[in-house]
Amino acid sequence: MCRPPVTDALRRRAGLVLVATLLGAAAPADSPVAVPEPAGYWDGALQGYTPKTLAGATVIDTEALEALIGAGNTLLIDVSESDPTPRNLAPGRLWRPIHRAIPDSIWLPGAGSGTLSAQDAAALAERIETLTQGDRTRPVVTYCHPDCWGSWNLGKRLVTLGYRSVHWFPAGIEGWQERHETGAIRPDAAWTRALKTGGGP
Repeated sequence: MCRPPVTDALRRRAGLVLVATLLGAAAPADSPVAVPEPAGYWDGALQGYTPKTLAGATVIDTEALEALIGAGNTLLIDVSESDPTPRNLAPGRLWRPIHRAIPDSIWLPGAGSGTLSAQDAAALAERIETLTQGDRTRPVVTYCHPDCWGSWNLGKRLVTLGYRSVHWFPAGIEGWQERHETGAIRPDAAWTRALKTGGGP
């Protein structure tokens, strides 16, 4: 029995159906559009879909961030987690991770945790107070990577502390480097010392 020939159009249609089926199967159960703001800080996994809003703060895109940086006096805070210490690191050898971020940023790894101890939260508040020179109207931008709760948490914490010009840049480092260069930075030394003293988040 002869079968009808398989045309290119039929092949394309079958391929589209397969792709649509796979995408549907891989789609997350929760829509990223519908993520609500938690009542407090997010204390779950830091990587995942985040809300589209941050009460008391301004959510910005790359163009708005460019304008803030161009205006000057903007404090950029990166809360990306640092790389774990290598397992084969020689005893006594210092581990000084370097990563690339938006130039002129302050890197505060761990500052985006939703479960900071009271001591670490106080140390963070003091560090931000120093960095802003006590000016709660100074523009502050929090960021890390896309789909990162850490920068959302820090933005909320700053709003709670009374900072009145908090900006959250959810596109993060990857969003910035689509158009701009990044620079290598080290963790903020004062913050790192405070974490060691307080035991860390």
